[in-house]
Amino acid sequence: MAIKTRFTEAFGVEHPIAQGGMQWVGKAELVAAVANAGALGFLTALTQPTPEELAREIQRTKDLTDKPFGVNLTILPAIKPPPYAEYRDAIIQGGIKVVETAGYKPQEHVDHFKQHGIKIIHKCTAVRHALSAERMGVDAISIDGFECAGHPGEDDIPNLILIPAAANKVKIPMLASGGFADARGLVAAIALGADGVNMGTRFCVTKEAPIHENFKTQMVANDERQTDLIFRTLHNTARVMRNKVSSEVVEIERRGGAKFEDVMHLVAGVRGRKAMEEGDTDGGIWSAGPVQGLIDDIPTVKELVDRIISEAEDIIRQRLNGVLS
Repeated sequence: MAIKTRFTEAFGVEHPIAQGGMQWVGKAELVAAVANAGALGFLTALTQPTPEELAREIQRTKDLTDKPFGVNLTILPAIKPPPYAEYRDAIIQGGIKVVETAGYKPQEHVDHFKQHGIKIIHKCTAVRHALSAERMGVDAISIDGFECAGHPGEDDIPNLILIPAAANKVKIPMLASGGFADARGLVAAIALGADGVNMGTRFCVTKEAPIHENFKTQMVANDERQTDLIFRTLHNTARVMRNKVSSEVVEIERRGGAKFEDVMHLVAGVRGRKAMEEGDTDGGIWSAGPVQGLIDDIPTVKELVDRIISEAEDIIRQRLNGVLS
């Protein structure tokens, strides 16, 4: 038995599971492992400091797998934006067939990729954004509920509502993202109208994830309460693993009138990256979801994907069939 959906058919992968772009984590060793396990992995373009280094990372991934994989390109409003056109060229010249876009006004990026026959999955946090992306011509969407790590948007709609609400209106294939770690989540997402799941935090806690072991063991130890929502008062909410730094940011915001400048020294990317490399779990902010409460081991990517699919098949065959009279 295999679980086939519109997602697996459209993107040529064996299993309805994706590993979306993750800053500092979406590198060749993880993405290739995901691809080799039959799921769809994404390199994170902007983790690479230059388009030339992205081109090298694409080749490094190709050296590790002959299965399909993609690249995430996140578009952020910035005073001095990255050279997006050059990153796009590296993706196109690298022969990549799938791109995950996220963020701000992706139309020019979508148009450019589509001219080269590249399929697009766009990450959204609201049904209205999903419909807008569908009108732009993307091939699939990833709908991110309030449970997701990183930026869940400002609507605070959990996936139990958001997935079916999107499925009611969106016609293209849809991945569910935020709060997924096991077979139960995959089966539930499909029942709610999605065509597969996108996992971030769960793929961080695997042998191949290129992060310090201290972060992996901390996420195994954490339960579902160990996240903080920072930047709430700045209307740019981010869900991160609870630690000393995130707690300090929350406290500064709680006092009222906080500006980004007041917390910038705490949340700086350079600080977070240094903490990750050194294994200091209290050294900076780190994106992780409440799905930590469902994670209790550090398997290989293949062990994780095989387990999810095998257990999902059992749930469908035994538990769901068993309740029919």
